[in-house]
Amino acid sequence: MPELFHIDILSTILKGIIIGVLASAPMGPVGILCVQRTLNKGRWYGFVTGIGATVSDLFYAAITGMGMSFVMNLINNAHNQFFLQIMGSVMLLLFGIYSFRSNPTKNMHQSGNTKGSFIHNGVTAFLVTISNPLIIFLFMACFAQLAFVVPGHPFVMLIGYASIVAGALMWWFGLTWLIDKIRIIFDNYGIILINRIIGSIVILFSIIVLIGTIFNLFTIHY
Repeated sequence: MPELFHIDILSTILKGIIIGVLASAPMGPVGILCVQRTLNKGRWYGFVTGIGATVSDLFYAAITGMGMSFVMNLINNAHNQFFLQIMGSVMLLLFGIYSFRSNPTKNMHQSGNTKGSFIHNGVTAFLVTISNPLIIFLFMACFAQLAFVVPGHPFVMLIGYASIVAGALMWWFGLTWLIDKIRIIFDNYGIILINRIIGSIVILFSIIVLIGTIFNLFTIHY
């Protein structure tokens, strides 16, 4: 138990929040759905849509974490750790470039006019998100670069996963609040602009971390 106190729980919380935001921010199908429901049905319908997506993201985050915990002996090797962090940075960079260049409105479908229940809106968002297991690759990149997995400490990992949920909910809460405030002027270009801003931030973050890893400017230990 004393070893547990050597683990920086605050760092785990911060990493979880960052991962939660990175997983939720890109304007994919569920992001578009959240925006449409916020505009057509109201802010809280959009937020419930985000909650449904968050539950799906938590499921895939847990799968990723369990998978990586099984290969921690390989990851703990300093040589392997270096290349794993490089790979994570490159994957984040490619993800950022894809987000910047993509046009999420191209395949956008108009959401229904009927509001439906909060549960219905949340469940449909969950189903949309759970149908895209490629999010696992994003979690792999984030977990690798941020050294998120702490095997043998289920309490710390539980806090970490809760932080991912908190980060995701912070994003959906902020996004729906912003859209609700500027709904009169918000259009398809606004969605594209959000994606480009997110992509730029991810690109900048991944480049900084990549340079830091290559030149050993900072070290994240597993």
